[in-house]
Amino acid sequence: MKEIVLEAQARPAGKKSAVKAMRAKGEVPGIAYGDKDKPFSLTVNEKSMQAILHSKGGRNALINLKVGDSSHAVLIKEIQRHPITRALQHIDFQRISLKQKIETKVPIHVTGESPGVKLGGGVLEFLVREIRVRCLPTEIPASVDADISNLQLNQGIRAKELKLPQGVEILMDAESVIIHVITVHIVEETPAATAAVPGAATPTEPEVIKKGKVEEGAEGAAAPAAAGDKKAAAAAPAKPEAKKPEGK
Repeated sequence: MKEIVLEAQARPAGKKSAVKAMRAKGEVPGIAYGDKDKPFSLTVNEKSMQAILHSKGGRNALINLKVGDSSHAVLIKEIQRHPITRALQHIDFQRISLKQKIETKVPIHVTGESPGVKLGGGVLEFLVREIRVRCLPTEIPASVDADISNLQLNQGIRAKELKLPQGVEILMDAESVIIHVITVHIVEETPAATAAVPGAATPTEPEVIKKGKVEEGAEGAAAPAAAGDKKAAAAAPAKPEAKKPEGK
């Protein structure tokens, strides 16, 4: 990978107001550390930094960071952005040795067109969007291609099938699926039974339930009535017995 030159200025540790003033002028605060040297604070031009991030190397770009009379081979370790505007807020640079292998992440780039998607109606699904690799800083690829030209429905590409540049070692299970073509299942919803036909009469309760209610009500009404009849009978005076005529 080609080295990119980035000019930077050393900065003393300042207050928040000073940092805000830097950002207002288009400068982004940052820090450089690693490679057994002491870390130091710096600022870089935001437009220059954005140009690097949108270059072919992206976040894996190999940068020659020039601070005054010194220069440092660095990689972008971490970026902090504003949660709303997404403007650059802070950048961490990691100093590296060009002669020592490092571990980093590289994005997957899809090439070709899958017949399983184009003709079979399938959907291309990413299971892994970037892979971790080990290599020299000068050999870090901008991306790793995944050719999907032969993928039919329910077929995929495994890690061992990726074509990596010479000197680049992948750090994941060789059998891991990176990307595959899946079948789409459409589930049709059936209308609810209670809302079937507009204007239809509201279904009545089952006859058994209605009958149960009626009988329960009748029994409830009959019980007090029976009790009342018994009380009335007890309270009523007894009728005298009719006497039989004598001599008969």
